[in-house]
Amino acid sequence: MPTDREPTVTAKLLQLIFLSTFWGMQIWVTFISGFVMDNNLNRHTFGFIQSRLFPFYFHIGSACAFFNLTIFAIYHPSDLLDDKEAFQILIFFVCVTVAAINAQWFGQMTSEIMAEMHLIEQVCGLGQDIGLSSNWEAYSKLCDSDPKYKKLSNHLWLYHSLSSLCNLCCLVCNGFSLYYLAENMTAL
Repeated sequence: MPTDREPTVTAKLLQLIFLSTFWGMQIWVTFISGFVMDNNLNRHTFGFIQSRLFPFYFHIGSACAFFNLTIFAIYHPSDLLDDKEAFQILIFFVCVTVAAINAQWFGQMTSEIMAEMHLIEQVCGLGQDIGLSSNWEAYSKLCDSDPKYKKLSNHLWLYHSLSSLCNLCCLVCNGFSLYYLAENMTAL
């Protein structure tokens, strides 16, 4: 039931926990773990780890975004919203939608396509090189010689790009949400 009263400490704490959990995961996954794994793991191990971690990352992010929207909407009835609050509701809604699409479709498709590519690469003796681009010529030759692999490669590029765009959108949304919270804090 929506209310115009001040949110409880518990509601504020939950809002901070969900927002900071999603933000922290985004910063770690987007800017740290991928680069570390790329420089230290072979292509197939890196892909395998990502295919196991990303579903958790995407689904936990979706849940955090949903709970942020829900908590915020409960304490901000639509008939009492000012422009900043309406924008914040929109930001939360966009984040929920994009995170859910990424969790249910783009991330899943990326993992499935990558697994198929790894099978073809294994047959050709590829995939044990460290770094995703350390043996680019061999993968390029495989694309040229195997139409199925080339098609998979193109699909992987598309779905990975869309998944990355969704991740970036959620990162921007959560950045705006953090700014909104900081702007409305009365004290540290």
